Amino acid sequence: MEQVRYGIIGIGNMGSSHALSLVDKIKGAQLTAICDTSPARLEWAQAHLPESVQRFDTPEAFFASHAMDVVLIAAPHYDHPALAIKAFENGYHVIVEKPAGVYTKAVREMNEAASESGKLFGIMYNQRTSPLYTKLRDLVQSGELGNIKRTNWIITNWYRSQSYYNSGGWRATWAGEGGGVLLNQDPHQLDLWQWTTGLMPKRVRAFCHFGKYRNIEVEDDVTAYVEYENGATGVFVTTVGEAPGTNRFELSGDNGKIVVEDDKITFWRLRVPEPQFNAEYTGGFGQPECWKCDIPVHGGHGPQHNGILQNFTNALLNGEKLIAPGEEGIRGLTISNAMHLSAWTDNWVDLPLDEDLFYDKLQEKIKNSTFRKEAAGGKVLDVSGTH
Repeated sequence: MEQVRYGIIGIGNMGSSHALSLVDKIKGAQLTAICDTSPARLEWAQAHLPESVQRFDTPEAFFASHAMDVVLIAAPHYDHPALAIKAFENGYHVIVEKPAGVYTKAVREMNEAASESGKLFGIMYNQRTSPLYTKLRDLVQSGELGNIKRTNWIITNWYRSQSYYNSGGWRATWAGEGGGVLLNQDPHQLDLWQWTTGLMPKRVRAFCHFGKYRNIEVEDDVTAYVEYENGATGVFVTTVGEAPGTNRFELSGDNGKIVVEDDKITFWRLRVPEPQFNAEYTGGFGQPECWKCDIPVHGGHGPQHNGILQNFTNALLNGEKLIAPGEEGIRGLTISNAMHLSAWTDNWVDLPLDEDLFYDKLQEKIKNSTFRKEAAGGKVLDVSGTH
């Protein structure tokens, strides 16, 4: 293979952005096909993409064409697993946009299909290309922080007005998106939470408020507490209803604490690990000597979406290791599903997740929904920079 041919299914905001990148920004890649059921989006493609790019108005014709090597799925959340499975069945490599899906039961089936196909599978976790989070991951997993005691992520700078939700009748509904702030705004943070630390919770207790700040039926304010197998604990706080918001990720370990905020990493480093100090110190009051270290981070925000596309292309051309394997998309979604299930049952949720129970509860939410809102005349929002 000298060049990787890409086809995109779903030419909405993200799909169109990926299409433009694949035209001239990704080395070794070529955009050869797009698919969308919307005539308006196909017209956009005709006006903005090279004439050589084939256009399809049904997934069936798109998959049957074999006009590409890779299918990039940028369709609505619920469609990700089904379209990915169909792509694998037709012999394609696959990249899915985040989130991997709405419920882990379907995502697990997608992962199994990927494994059986032998094809390359990736997910658009572009925040994994950020130098900020790659440096944090290195600090934690190299042992610099020592054993983790606590994690705390306050991510409340997702302010969304009512007009945002009114821009589409499908937005912030159980049937349309399958969730609110957790599934729409937070997939990257839920992924980074476990990716940087290497820890998945063993149980979750969450308090979700549904339509607290906005006229929507899904969650717009969440506070969750998790416990890890090693005895550490964590808190995740998120909302779309606060201004100004905060984005602060704090990790406490045996060797001090790390704070990620305002695109900076600060390491409050202990000269003596806390457990050692506690075992040896006899002076009553006192604590280990601590140094404030500003950790250098270079490269700005990194290559982001283009970085994932280039990495996937390189993986096919020369075996480069994937930054974001598609199979790992189930991890952040598991945490999200567990938070929802905990709120719905008003109880702790243990991991591994009861996937059938979550699915049944979600279907109840969809079936019993009486929520209605008026969409604002088909207005298309510019979502650049929000992913």
